[in-house]
Amino acid sequence: MEKQEIITKVNDFLIEEFELEESQLVPSAGLKDTLEIDSLDYVDLVVIIEKNFGFKVKGEDFAYIKTLQDFYDYIIKHAKSN
Repeated sequence: MEKQEIITKVNDFLIEEFELEESQLVPSAGLKDTLEIDSLDYVDLVVIIEKNFGFKVKGEDFAYIKTLQDFYDYIIKHAKSN
């Protein structure tokens, strides 16, 4: 899966599952402060990532994911190595 395909897929499920507006989905957006993703949402994100991208997410990895760009990069890195 190519980088742009991954970004599009991530954006699509953020819009659908978390009822975010496309205009909110800028790479610099903070997951917690801008997109208002809370700890329960992170659990949903783990399930969605595992289902859509086929790799297991470690909870501690989210400590380093602050922005949407960090999130994209994390998925791109792990999806390609899988």
